[in-house]
Amino acid sequence: MLREFLTGRRILGAHLILVLLFLYGPIVMLMALSFNESGLATAWGGFSTKWYGALAANQDIISAALNSLIVATGSTLIAAPIGTLLALGLERAVKSSVLDALVFVPMIIPDIVLALALLSFYSLLQMTLGLYSILLSHVVFNIAFVAAIVRTRLNHFDPSIEEASLDLGASEVTTFFKITLPMIFPGIVAGALLAFTISMDEFVVAYFTAGPAQPTLPILIYSMVRFGVTPDINALATIVVLVSIVLLLAAQRFGTPLKALNE
Repeated sequence: MLREFLTGRRILGAHLILVLLFLYGPIVMLMALSFNESGLATAWGGFSTKWYGALAANQDIISAALNSLIVATGSTLIAAPIGTLLALGLERAVKSSVLDALVFVPMIIPDIVLALALLSFYSLLQMTLGLYSILLSHVVFNIAFVAAIVRTRLNHFDPSIEEASLDLGASEVTTFFKITLPMIFPGIVAGALLAFTISMDEFVVAYFTAGPAQPTLPILIYSMVRFGVTPDINALATIVVLVSIVLLLAAQRFGTPLKALNE
């Protein structure tokens, strides 16, 4: 019995290692090539950070990165409060599985469908495209992500705390800002961090709703890699991956269940 148990654990361990290699092997290889002196994907020419210097001197990349930061920051600042209020409304005011499904549709439909729908909508309004059109497009799906995470926090929230506050004479507004908001704030931060990360990395919707002169970072990367992957692109991709990992880890930390935080 013990031998079978140990054999099963070895098989699961080997399976886990293979899955991790499949998922993260290409990413690790890309990060290693960003330090390749020769700049070739087939031969290692020694360790060097010169491609990061070349990246810093590329004004097109710096401009595109700034555009992505503007879009991600703006969409996050808009989506976070709206998504929080939406989560409170769905959890406290309206209980409807149909409405829940409609709210979270932008999260599950293919990006290409959402992008075409938004482009058609902007064309119907005869709206010119630019950073603001990308920003508004990202708000559409970021609201759903923020609402989903905040609702998870609300599921771990004890409503009797609010009732006690009201019984002690506090108004509903005071109860919200003194009790409810501090309790769900980690979920709001986690949702905002996730929204920022998704917005920074999003390509399809941005590609369809962008103006011709203000590309975001993913759009610029796509236009550059069509003619071959260069070492400075590897360096840029490494930075993007590291920033995304840090933000996702921070979002996971703030998204820790309420019980665990209290402990």
